Amino acid sequence: MAEVKVFYDREGKTLTVWFTERSREYLCEETGDEVVLMKDATGRVLGFEKLNFSIPQSDSLSVALETIPA
Repeated sequence: MAEVKVFYDREGKTLTVWFTERSREYLCEETGDEVVLMKDATGRVLGFEKLNFSIPQSDSLSVALETIPA
């Protein structure tokens, strides 16, 4: 089963999502919408980071995933 890793840095105001091992990261590409794509050497997206992401201090981050048949 594939594993998705989600990291929320409240102080740095970033939300980072990895679809695979981050050690495979080769380059980062900013999209211009405060989103950074992390890619491997072949250009495949390994994850993304949303900059200036925040939720109210009183809230917790909740993540829901849905899979579709391939």
